[in-house]
Amino acid sequence: MKTNKLIPIFLLFLFSATVQAQEKVKVTLETPQNGMFSVSPTVPADGMVAKGTRFTVTAKPDKGYVFDCAFQGVKVPWGLTYNETNDNPGVIVADRDITLGAAFLPESEFKDIKITKNVVYARPGKKTLKYDVYSPAKARNLPIVVIVHGGGWSSNTEDIMRGLGREIAKSGRYVAFSIDYRFIGGGDGEETPVAMYQIIEDVYGAIAHIMENASLYGGDAKRVFITGDSAGGHLSAAAINFADYIGDGGFGRTSGVYEFKPTYLPQGKDAATVGKEMREAFLGAVPTYPVLTDDVMKRFYSADTLTARHISPICFIPQRSVRAVPQLILRGTGDTLIRDEQMSQYCNAMSKAGQDIKYIQIGGIGHAFLDWRHDDNSKRTFTRFGLPQIKEMLLFFDGLVEENAAAHK
Repeated sequence: MKTNKLIPIFLLFLFSATVQAQEKVKVTLETPQNGMFSVSPTVPADGMVAKGTRFTVTAKPDKGYVFDCAFQGVKVPWGLTYNETNDNPGVIVADRDITLGAAFLPESEFKDIKITKNVVYARPGKKTLKYDVYSPAKARNLPIVVIVHGGGWSSNTEDIMRGLGREIAKSGRYVAFSIDYRFIGGGDGEETPVAMYQIIEDVYGAIAHIMENASLYGGDAKRVFITGDSAGGHLSAAAINFADYIGDGGFGRTSGVYEFKPTYLPQGKDAATVGKEMREAFLGAVPTYPVLTDDVMKRFYSADTLTARHISPICFIPQRSVRAVPQLILRGTGDTLIRDEQMSQYCNAMSKAGQDIKYIQIGGIGHAFLDWRHDDNSKRTFTRFGLPQIKEMLLFFDGLVEENAAAHK
């Protein structure tokens, strides 16, 4: 009798599993411009495939063009949003109805620059951490700019900052390194959730690896700038402000001790040595539309007051007499995520510490105007609002390079 009662439950489970296994999504291939692409497996005529199908996308640009990305577009209430990969071949997963395609750019976008992709700097968990390098073609002993991408600490990759990386390299004056990091919580499939302090440690690990290998790409490890947008703006400000707290004492394991141990350490060097080298190398930072204050960190990160304080750049601005951390902040006046009051609060704290701070607000734009995506709207935003602010960024760097040169005469 007990067995008979179990049979309907088993059949219900079997039916549910069968329906789930047969779930389909629609894939629509976009018509490419300035190149072509193929996908494997082949998309059927009706576009219907099993949910979760992994497609390998292989792109081939036309003469005079260069591969930019493979992408999937997902419908949202306001249109399409895109996920992209700059790998060729690249992998796109059809986990819902998507459009699938590839994008190409004119070769002129890459004139006189060299791009090195996917340099691995650490493997602290399931996710391999890497960065991309954007070098002037004849780079030699140039200052370094480290770029940290945004995405709420939980999305995007270093690829989304490729427009900024290209423009910095095209200036001919700097070598740009665009880095990735672990996502907060379990966003990368980690069994143990990743904490915010560990993401900051990833940023320090990337910088340590970059400084160790800078000369391979024409960079000068003794002159380092850092920039980032949104969550990356927070991480860039954190990196320069918290550099006095790089060590191996652990983050909160001992009462009153909150130190950051870089995810990567060069052979033969401890965290204290690497921290000293970074403090001496940092020349300045440009956090763009960043999260900087502890009250906002508590809201974004659901952190307790003490933890929020020790991951908030505003709480650990060094006195100018101890160490200079000059910074330029960029924000769009239409940004509803990052408010002007928060930026002003941070600027006031910087000034109180005697630090040089410049704050530029850009009219007519909101959040994420430095991101690069393949779609026309994103490219128009980058051209209209991003490019002028990159010029401001470069001028800011130039001034600090000149000051550094004068100080070392």
